[in-house]
Amino acid sequence: MEPAGAPPQGCAPAREAEEPPGSPALPAEEPQGGQPAGAPPGEGAPSPAAGRERERGRRGAGPQGPPGRAARGRGRRAPGRRGGEEGGRAARRPRVTVDSSKAKTSLEALKISLRQLRWREFPFGRRLPCDIYWHGVSFHDNDIFSGQVNKFPGMTEMVRKITLSRAVRTMQDLFPLEYNFYPRSWILPEEFPLFVAEVRMMKDSDPSWKPTFIVKPDGGCQGDGIYLIKDPSDIRLTGSIQSRPAVVQEYICKPLLVDKLKFDIRLYVLLKSLEPLEIYIAKDGLSRFCTEPYQEPTLKNLHQVFMHLTNYSLNIHSGNFIHSDNVNTGSKRTFSSILCRLSSRGADVKKLWSDIISLVIKTIIALTPELKVYYQSDIPAGKPGPTCFQILGFDILLMKNLKPMLLEVNANPSMRIEHEQELSPGVFENVPSPVDEEVKVAVIRDTLRLVDPQKKKRKDTQCQTLEHVSEANGELLDAGPADRPEYDTTKSPEAGLPSLCLKQVFPKYAKQFNYLRLVDRVAALFIRFLGVKGTTKLGPTGFRTFIRNCKLSNSNFSMASVDILYIDITRRWNSMGIDHKESGMCLQAFVEAFFCLAQKKYKSLPLHEQVALLIDFCEYHLAALDEKRLVCGRGIMERQSAVVPCQTDGLHLTPAAHTPLLNRTVTASKFADYRNHRY
Repeated sequence: MEPAGAPPQGCAPAREAEEPPGSPALPAEEPQGGQPAGAPPGEGAPSPAAGRERERGRRGAGPQGPPGRAARGRGRRAPGRRGGEEGGRAARRPRVTVDSSKAKTSLEALKISLRQLRWREFPFGRRLPCDIYWHGVSFHDNDIFSGQVNKFPGMTEMVRKITLSRAVRTMQDLFPLEYNFYPRSWILPEEFPLFVAEVRMMKDSDPSWKPTFIVKPDGGCQGDGIYLIKDPSDIRLTGSIQSRPAVVQEYICKPLLVDKLKFDIRLYVLLKSLEPLEIYIAKDGLSRFCTEPYQEPTLKNLHQVFMHLTNYSLNIHSGNFIHSDNVNTGSKRTFSSILCRLSSRGADVKKLWSDIISLVIKTIIALTPELKVYYQSDIPAGKPGPTCFQILGFDILLMKNLKPMLLEVNANPSMRIEHEQELSPGVFENVPSPVDEEVKVAVIRDTLRLVDPQKKKRKDTQCQTLEHVSEANGELLDAGPADRPEYDTTKSPEAGLPSLCLKQVFPKYAKQFNYLRLVDRVAALFIRFLGVKGTTKLGPTGFRTFIRNCKLSNSNFSMASVDILYIDITRRWNSMGIDHKESGMCLQAFVEAFFCLAQKKYKSLPLHEQVALLIDFCEYHLAALDEKRLVCGRGIMERQSAVVPCQTDGLHLTPAAHTPLLNRTVTASKFADYRNHRY
C-alpha cells in the first residue's frame, strides 16, 4: 500500500482545511475559484463556528452578499469584465435541494453545511422530490422513488454486535491473518458452552494466562449494559441474557495511554456506493477519553466504568470530565492532536494510518455481501428508487504497540455539535462544542460535496465548454492574443471551500484487497437464485436450482443429500432467531452450505482456495448457461419475427448482470483449469 500520509511538520492545532499529521494525503489541488493559495484570512472558507455566526446574522441577504459572487443590482458592468456575468450564471444555477425533516440530532451540523454550500433546505419536507433526503436513524421510507438517501437499507441490522461478529468471523475463517484486528468473540447464549470449553482449554494449555472478558448486549448503545468479567461463570445468564443476546469478547488489557488515560478513536467513514464499492475515510476524527487513570483489570477495579469504558455518554457523568475548549485538551479531542503527540515521540504515524485504512476496507468488505441482499430486497433492480450512501462511525482502540483494533461500527454515529452543561443544580443548557463542530461539520459538508447530483451535470457542461474552446482555438491559431475570445473555466460553485476532508481509499487500493472479496461473489450467486424480488431468503427450490445449474450434484452427492444439507443448515440458523419474518435460507446459512460444498469438492486445500475454486466453477457453468439461453432466445426471436411480433415474456434473453459472458476460448481454458484443480 502506498504511504497513507506524511509525517507532521509541527504540532499546531489542526484546522478544518488542513490535513492532520500523518493523515491520508490527498492529491494536490489548485485553490478553488482561482483564489491564490496564500490568500489572507477572510478570503477563504470561514471556520464552522465563525461561519455559523455570520450566516445567522446574514439571513435575508445583505447588500454585500457572500464573497466570490457578484452582487445583484450594483449598476452596469465594466466593458470586458466577466466577473458579474459569471456571478449571474451562478445565481441562476439550480440549487441542490435537501429534505432534512428526519435529520434529528444531526440537524444543526447539517444546517451549517447546507449554508456553506448554499444549497436549499426543506426542514418540513417537500411535495416535489428532493435531490437528497437526510435521515437521522435508518432507511425507512418506501415512498422515495428518486434522489439519494443517506442510509442504506439493512445497515442498522448489519452493524449490530452479533451480526458484525458473525460477518468478521466468516472472513477470519477464510483469511485468519488478515482479520486479526477484531478480538476473539463468542455469541451468547447459543455459544456459551463453547465459550466455557475454549477458555478452560486455553487456561489448561497456559496456566499463566489470566484473561479478562467484556460482555456487550447486542442491541446496546452508549455503553448500556456493558460489563467486565474474569471468568465465564461470572456471566449474568439469568433472565436478561436470554431475552437480550450479547457478544462476549476478549478484553484488550494493554491499550495505548495518553496522560495515563485510556481512549478510543471515532473515525468517520463514507460508504458512497455498494456497486461499485466506493469508500472514503475522514482525515480527522475524535478521541474519547476515560476519566480515571487506567490500571489493568483486577477483581477490585472491574466495575470502574470510568477507567475501562471510553463511551462519551458514560464519562460525561464523571466528576473528572473536562469539556474541551480546544482540540488538544479535555476529555474529547481531535485524532490529529493525538497523532501529533505520537509523532513527537517518534511513532510511525504513516504506518498507523496505513493499518487503519486496511482495517476499514477489510471491515467494509466483510459487511457488503449481506448489505447487497438487503439492498436488492428494498430497492429491487428495475424498480424506481433512490441511490444510497452512508456515514459510518468506526470505533478503534490502539494497543500499546500502536496496532489498531476494531471495537464496533456505528450505523448512526452522533453528529451533535453541542453538549449539555449544568449551569446550576438541575439546570442544563446546550453549549457549542468546538471539537465536535470542527470534525463533524466538515464530514457532513464534504459528504454532500461528494454526492452532489449537480456535479456530473457540471462536468458534462465543462467538457462541452472545453471542446468548444479547443475548436475555437484551433480555428484562431493565426490570430493574435487580443483577437481570441475569453473562456473562464476556473469558476466553481465550491469556490472558497476548503479541500475535501474525505480521502478515497477504495477503489484506490482495490488491487491490494480484491482477493478478499470471495463472500461478495458467493452473495452474487445467492441473489441470482432468490427468484422472487424483495425477498432475503432462499427457498428449497432455489437451492436445488443453484445445485443443478452449477452442476454440483453427482453420484456421490445426490439431490436427496442436497435436500438434507439445506434442511439441516436452514433449521440451525433459524433456531438462532436471526429472522422469523420469512422462511428459508438466509445468506449466512448459504455461505456455510457453500463452504461445506467447497470442502467436499476440493479436499486438502486451504479453505479460501477451496471456496475460490468452487466460485470459479459455478461462475463458469452459469456463464455457459447464460450464453446458451441468449443463443436460444435469439433463435426463437428470429423464427417468431417471420410470423408474429416477438413475445419475450418469460424468456431469459439477457444474462444476469453479475455473470459476464465468456467467449469460447476463455471458457475452454478455464474449464481445463478446473479439471486440474488449479487456482
